[in-house]
Amino acid sequence: MSNTPRTLPLAATVLTAILALYIALVAFGNITDFGTNQDFVRHVLAMDTTFKDDDLMWRAITSKGLQDAAYVAIIVWETAAALVLIYATWLWIRRDHAPARRMTTYGTLMLMLLFGAGFIGIGGEWFAMWQSADWNGLEAATRVFLLSGVVLIVAHLPSGEADASRRP
Repeated sequence: MSNTPRTLPLAATVLTAILALYIALVAFGNITDFGTNQDFVRHVLAMDTTFKDDDLMWRAITSKGLQDAAYVAIIVWETAAALVLIYATWLWIRRDHAPARRMTTYGTLMLMLLFGAGFIGIGGEWFAMWQSADWNGLEAATRVFLLSGVVLIVAHLPSGEADASRRP
């Protein structure tokens, strides 16, 4: 007899908890050490360490107010994702699998939007972050994007349970 039906929810619980811990610590760090990543966001949006291609520099956002508003929005999104994933972890622990799966989906998609669309797509391509030797967060963003995808996949693997928790 296979242990798969019992171990998949356990794996989903642990992976969701790891992701929740990670993003909660990221949000906490950004709140308590506001200036460090504020500089990162400012440099990326200002495009001041890119190749300074005239065809791209019109995209730069140099207003400190707009840069800081973007950074605060990132922190709010990270905090919301952390709360969703913490709640999802709690639901997994309670073995309330259908709501846990749904909340894990919401939380991982929130992170995939932030790190995939926000940091990789917008930061990396639109603001040419890939050109910067000093302010390039593409590797870290890709790590979080892929980890989130793994958690999402594991949370949706069929566990073989025949109870109501398998219903979408």
